[in-house]
Amino acid sequence: MTESEAAVESEVSRQPQGAWAVLSVVTGALFLEGIDIAMLNVAVPSIAADIGLETGSAHWVISAYVLAYAGFMILGGRAADVLGRRRVFLSALAVFAVFSAIGGFAQESWLLILVRFITGATAGFMTPAGFSLLTTTFPEGARRNKALAVYGAIGASGFLLGVVVGGLFTSVDWRLVFFAPALLGFGFLVAGRFFIVRDGADPHDQARVSFDLAGGATLTAAMVSLIYGIVTLGEDTSNTLGLIAFGVAIALASAFIVIEKRAEDPLIPEGVLTTGLLPWATSVGLLFIGAFFAWQFVLTLYLQDLLGWRPLQTGIAFAAMGIELVIAPFLTPRLAARFGNVVVMVVGLGAVTIGFALTLRLDRDSGFSDLLPSLLLLGVAFAFIYGPLTAAAVEGVKDEKHGVAGGIVYTGFQFGAALGVSMATVVLVGGGNGTPSVDDYQRALTVPAVAAGLALFIGLLLVVRQRMNVNQDAG
Repeated sequence: MTESEAAVESEVSRQPQGAWAVLSVVTGALFLEGIDIAMLNVAVPSIAADIGLETGSAHWVISAYVLAYAGFMILGGRAADVLGRRRVFLSALAVFAVFSAIGGFAQESWLLILVRFITGATAGFMTPAGFSLLTTTFPEGARRNKALAVYGAIGASGFLLGVVVGGLFTSVDWRLVFFAPALLGFGFLVAGRFFIVRDGADPHDQARVSFDLAGGATLTAAMVSLIYGIVTLGEDTSNTLGLIAFGVAIALASAFIVIEKRAEDPLIPEGVLTTGLLPWATSVGLLFIGAFFAWQFVLTLYLQDLLGWRPLQTGIAFAAMGIELVIAPFLTPRLAARFGNVVVMVVGLGAVTIGFALTLRLDRDSGFSDLLPSLLLLGVAFAFIYGPLTAAAVEGVKDEKHGVAGGIVYTGFQFGAALGVSMATVVLVGGGNGTPSVDDYQRALTVPAVAAGLALFIGLLLVVRQRMNVNQDAG
């Protein structure tokens, strides 16, 4: 970070109104991303039926987005740190809004999937830039924890409200789930240009533009190739393209390591991957978000394709998770201040594990009352996990590296989403009986249950590790 950027961000942090205005814009953008993907989840059956996608291929409407999101996240985070957080954030937001609008006019499945890939890539730049704008605006401590709790609550509310709004829009026309994010995006773009302080003049701008592009290109291509290989082989284990993608990913990853060793200003600064709680938080985030996306994807198909629910009914049912909106802004910061971010996160992981396990008993005769306990537990889980996890991820990380740290943890989120949806799809259609049966859905729901259990196990290990460190320090 340059001296001019540091001065600007320091000035914002001393102005509460300016700081909360920045928070409003970046949380609005996170809400936009959440509501975008959630609306698409609910709309997938209608989109697939309209443009001719089979059940085994319908997940590409989701997977194309999260594949690009994960692939470009670290590059996006580093670009924000080097090129300017405001500049990267607003540029990505503009492209996101434009291509969301284009998606609403798509008539062919290939164009729709391409649009989803491009919007995912721009989200990969927008999210870490927004995250680092927030963490560098609010100093570490109570104010940042409160801001991150609000950030997490509003971001999660995008997922929760998105299923309701998506159901409503889809019942009218599924194309509305593309046009609505475009309008929101343009609104936040205007607000961002007004409220977010400019990055500041830097006499070294030209030098900064030539940051580690080779490392960024190879890492991004490696991530995309790896996730594409996972998704493709998930559909068909004998698919040659999937095997080639894995080979390309290995070659690119090797090239990235060589480039990073020689780079003067590497894409991932030395030591960031092992700093503080970042690797732990990233692992938990990967499993938790992967479990959630897999669960929501399978459950949406189960409710609409098997039980015959309308999209609006599905959306209203998911609204029960809105309990998160009450808990996260008010209760979560107090619990985190008293017990620590990790303990609160682990409680949330316990709640989501139980909630996913309860859905394993669903059958053809299940109704809303059978689903309600899981929905409420998942609302509690989002309230206790999202904010504390992101706060824990940057503990001990220097401010000038928050962009790349945010990129790493959110890469874990999106990599988990792509992997979770892919694995759930493989298990769902693995029976080879055409239309999935009740048994197929129950088997597919084991994917999120197992992933959540693994996340809980890692969280418990982290609690034990922290207590051992405290005892050693006390001794």
